Amino acid sequence: MRWYGGRSICSTGLSVMLATFPLLAQVSTAPASHQVSVEQAKQADAAFKAGYAALTNNDLQAAREDFQKVVKLVPRVEEGHSALGAVLLQLSLYPEAIAELSRALKLKPEDAAAQTNLALAYARSDRNQEAVPIFAAIERSAASKGQALPVDILPAYARSLAAIGQMEPAVQKMRQAIALAPSDPALHDTLGSLYAQQSAWTSARNEFATALRLDPELAVAHLHLGVVLLNQQQTEAAIGELTTATRLAPQNAIAQLSLGKAVLQAGNAGDALPVLKTALALDPSSPEANYQLALAYQANGQFKEALPLFQQAAKTDTGNAPLLTNLALDMVQLGDAKGAIPLFERALSLTPDVVTVHEDLGVAYLQESNVDDALREFRTGLKLNPSDPQLHYNLGLALKLKDDLSAAIPELETAAKLDPSAPDPPFTLGILYMQQGRFDDAAQQLNATLKLRPENSDGWAVLGSVYRQQNKLPEAVSALQEAIRLSPRIPGPHVTLASVLAQQGKQPEAAAERKTAADLTRVAVNHQRATFATNSGNMLLEKGQIADAIARYQEALSNDPNFSDAHRQLATALERSGRTAEAEVERKKATDLEPPQ
Repeated sequence: MRWYGGRSICSTGLSVMLATFPLLAQVSTAPASHQVSVEQAKQADAAFKAGYAALTNNDLQAAREDFQKVVKLVPRVEEGHSALGAVLLQLSLYPEAIAELSRALKLKPEDAAAQTNLALAYARSDRNQEAVPIFAAIERSAASKGQALPVDILPAYARSLAAIGQMEPAVQKMRQAIALAPSDPALHDTLGSLYAQQSAWTSARNEFATALRLDPELAVAHLHLGVVLLNQQQTEAAIGELTTATRLAPQNAIAQLSLGKAVLQAGNAGDALPVLKTALALDPSSPEANYQLALAYQANGQFKEALPLFQQAAKTDTGNAPLLTNLALDMVQLGDAKGAIPLFERALSLTPDVVTVHEDLGVAYLQESNVDDALREFRTGLKLNPSDPQLHYNLGLALKLKDDLSAAIPELETAAKLDPSAPDPPFTLGILYMQQGRFDDAAQQLNATLKLRPENSDGWAVLGSVYRQQNKLPEAVSALQEAIRLSPRIPGPHVTLASVLAQQGKQPEAAAERKTAADLTRVAVNHQRATFATNSGNMLLEKGQIADAIARYQEALSNDPNFSDAHRQLATALERSGRTAEAEVERKKATDLEPPQ
């Protein structure tokens, strides 16, 4: 993040210069070639006094207009340009301020107020290379008189030094400022920011803590302390500080963004989303807020919402390998592996030794049924990191797809050994062992995966089939019944359970299971027919063939009356044909059939 202090630096010396400015005397003593009429001098003097009065009343716009009159009437009098430049600086009109203050110093190089304001104008417009020499000259001039720079100037000087890489002199300036005003919390915050830029986290934390001891309501110090804690992996403490920062400064986009990043880093993507949305609303031009919101959507499984944000970020940041990788991952999740592959390849051209990009590219190739290229990427990744369990697992799966079980099984066994907490390797091994007739090994692996993921109905169904092959019929019944409990609408476990019950001589129970399986199969077939008819209706609706579309939707519902998509699409078609009452009935049916969110 960009570190900054909490102090707003104002121009200094302006009031003194204005109070002692004898404008009429300056005009009357000007060289003959530059002299103006007495009337012009009077008008300039009056305008200057009016500008001074407006400035006293904090009416900066009126002061600007008055001082503009002064420089127009007496362009060769330095004090008018200096006063106008100081007002423009306070209005944050930095290019205009720089122009006026530069003119003032050409006329009167020793004007300390103009020098100071010019240095500040350069600093605030990030022209730090130009600001630093002027600050240095002011400092030398003050030292020659036995004086130090004013405490209001030192932080700006320090920030400019830091911006051009002179960190140690920047720290020294802030220490000088703190020596002059040790109870100013903003100065401690600025010094802490300089330490943070140097990754001197302990020193930074100490300064931010001092700032907050002096002023517990200093939002910027809470923000900076939160970011430091986040860098030190103290996520929970960081979230506390950043939450306080957003409470104290709810319109601060950087605070909202930092809090959102911290919550996302803690693994709470759902909680991060509203915070990051607020950050982006406060600063719609922020690429970082846009990107972090995309990451939060992706982590929350909302891939469609993430995609346009990733795409927008990638337009302006074409050389960001992690961004390209996350965009490609999102496309893979949405089924567009073909479009993702060139993005992965671009990311690899930028960072060829990043293991996860090789892995993700391999997965994209698998989605495109390009097993050979997937194998190449997984093997390349393993050369870079031979102990990556996920790569061994993916390589094993790819080899399985090539029907090379003798090579696949060792890879899967390695994956299981490297990460005993992962449920997928033992599940896949259990299936392969069963296919090889190694039923004892299969049962061992399936029990291992079900301890890790007991809600896996497929695992219980496969384990039931293995127990049946081992003639462990009671164990088979228990496993199959658990599979049915978890997924009651799948016919396969009912079929296997019917066979086991028949082997046990429980013919009525077996017959009941066979009937249930047949009913579920019929429902599944009818649902497939309904889905096909609905898709046909959708294509007809897009072509404007509304009557034919209605017929297809009605056909779908005759096969599956509980198909909410068909009811919803039928409502749309009926509405387009002017049958609004019937459309409303269908829409209500669709809503009633949808599961609660």
